Amino acid sequence: MTETTTPTASWLDRSSALLRSVGINTERGKPRKADAQAEPERSTAERLKATLRRGAEALSPRELRRLLADMQAASASELSDVEGGRLAEQLMQWYAAAKAPERQDFWLLMCEQFVPDVEKIRSARQKYEQALGTADAGAAERQLRQTLATPRTRLLQRFAVPAQGMRFLLDLRAELLPQLKGDKRLLALDAELEYLFSGWFDVAFLELKRLSWDSPASLLEKLIKYEAVHDIRSWSDLKNRLDSDRRCYGFFHPRLPTEPLIFVEVALVDKMSDSITPLLDESAADADLARATTAIFYSISNTQAGLRGVSFGDSLIKHVVDTLLQDFPKLRQFATLSPIPGFRSWLGKNSASVWEGMDKRRKEELAKALGKPEATPADWLAAADAALTLPADAPVSRALLHAAAQYLGRGLDSGRPLDAVARFHLGNGARVERLNWAGDPSPKGMKQSFGMMVNYLYDLKRLDKHRAQLAQGKIPVSSAIETLLKP
Repeated sequence: MTETTTPTASWLDRSSALLRSVGINTERGKPRKADAQAEPERSTAERLKATLRRGAEALSPRELRRLLADMQAASASELSDVEGGRLAEQLMQWYAAAKAPERQDFWLLMCEQFVPDVEKIRSARQKYEQALGTADAGAAERQLRQTLATPRTRLLQRFAVPAQGMRFLLDLRAELLPQLKGDKRLLALDAELEYLFSGWFDVAFLELKRLSWDSPASLLEKLIKYEAVHDIRSWSDLKNRLDSDRRCYGFFHPRLPTEPLIFVEVALVDKMSDSITPLLDESAADADLARATTAIFYSISNTQAGLRGVSFGDSLIKHVVDTLLQDFPKLRQFATLSPIPGFRSWLGKNSASVWEGMDKRRKEELAKALGKPEATPADWLAAADAALTLPADAPVSRALLHAAAQYLGRGLDSGRPLDAVARFHLGNGARVERLNWAGDPSPKGMKQSFGMMVNYLYDLKRLDKHRAQLAQGKIPVSSAIETLLKP
């Protein structure tokens, strides 16, 4: 919707000159740098009271007031959820046609105009504290809970009513997340969405389904689209991953029945895998399921960016393990074959400190292998670029394995493992079991970790013990990793 204007060019010129003389930018596009410095962004409260649009503001004050009225109508407490959902669906239609800056105004209205009533919360909390230990405590707690439910909560709940409402909210948050760093005003909306999603997508409401070659083509296409660890190159590649010696499982929500929220690919083998190449080899013969003792989780992919911060990976693995044991009671070992996505970047920044921690003998072996009287961290890293041409017992290789063991087995930041994949599996109770030299020779594997991969072991009897270790600031590792950690 646009403001009504006159076609008279001279009138426009005079009006624009007058507005500019009092510091109002008349350009609809992005403000000039000088304008942005002179005119700080106005809050939605200031814009709702204004008459004219300023600078790069997407919606005029009149349009902003109209949008706010529609949002307030959809969230009105006196309406039923059905009627509120109908009005919310009209807002969804407006949002679908809106441009990115207009959508940001929509987010800002939710953040700044649909806020808690601080005085009511303070009063309800005071009554609750006074009622503790008395027969009125229950009623006081109920009142406090009701007061904490903000108008924003009610509006978001109304968006969830229409059939496509959950899809709308997930896409909204996926679009919102990249903007949070640049605009902290949006954090309130993000926090509320994450809180609501944590309840709506609780594992109690999710269904584990096996995905096979017989699954609908539309669902198989989503596996190809969302695979985040090892790209699916073709339909024959996908067929190989769904063959008789493989399993693929996903979590589904009843409001998104054709969309896996997260899925895991599993290979059933007779020992712990040390390379991704044979698992992705389409010409390889199927494994003998009668001899399968090990389930290898070689790819776990989240599909919904809007569910960031909502974790159900732990529950997925537990459900998959239970399902596999029902079908294959001879399985004794559950492990991953995982990438190490942050290792190469970390080593580039920390090679000097890793080098200083190595003993004299290791440094001398490296210098000899590199043909230098005295090697440096830079020499070592340069040689590491040719890692795939080296055997695992070469001095350069052993030094890289030692560094990777440090990264995975000792690297913590605020009590959390440095590597994103390690955080996921260690947080679920696994331990760092084994490093695999040249486990992923692909360009992506080289870029991430010089081609190395890692096995995380899920020892079903020690999951809680490993979580407790991690909570105490110690990463659980195997004896093989302990050996690699020696300088």
